[in-house]
Amino acid sequence: MSGKASSTRRSGCPVSIALDLFGDRWSLLIVRDLMVRGYRTFKEFQQSGEGIASNVLAGRLRRLQAEGMITVEVEESDGRRLNYRLTEKGIDLAPVLLELYVWTARHENTGAPCAVIEAMRRNPRELIAEVRRRWRERDSTPLIPRPGDGARSANSRSLRKERKR
Repeated sequence: MSGKASSTRRSGCPVSIALDLFGDRWSLLIVRDLMVRGYRTFKEFQQSGEGIASNVLAGRLRRLQAEGMITVEVEESDGRRLNYRLTEKGIDLAPVLLELYVWTARHENTGAPCAVIEAMRRNPRELIAEVRRRWRERDSTPLIPRPGDGARSANSRSLRKERKR
C-alpha cells in the first residue's frame, strides 16, 4: 500500500484517509468533471456551474496533483495552456463516483438525466469500462451531458418511482 506516513493521518482507517485525500467540497467535483464531463482546462472547471472561486480551484488542482490523482500537461497547440488529466490513481475512483451518482439519485431529487442514472445502475461494469477506455484513449467526449448541453431528462424522482414497482 502506498500513501503518506501514518503520522500525518488522523487514523489508519481507509475512509478517514480517503476523506483526507478528496473529502473537501470541491475535489470530487473536479474528478467528476475530468472523468465524465470531459473537462480538461481551468476555464472549463470554472464554468462548470458549481460556483468555485478561481483561487479555490487553483488550490484544489494543486492538491489533487500533489496527491497523485491528476497530472498537468502543456497543450501541444498552445504552450501557454494547461490541460488536466486523471492519473491511474484518479481514474480508479470511477466505481466510487458512479456509485455515488446512483446512490444519490435513489435517495434525493437530482437534476441527473434518468437514462444516465439507469445505465449506471444496470450496467456499472460496462460504464466503468467505457470511462477507462475514454481515459486511456484521451477521449474527452462527455459521458454525461454537460450543463446546458440540451434539455434535461425528467428528474430522478420518476426513476425512484419506477424502481419501487
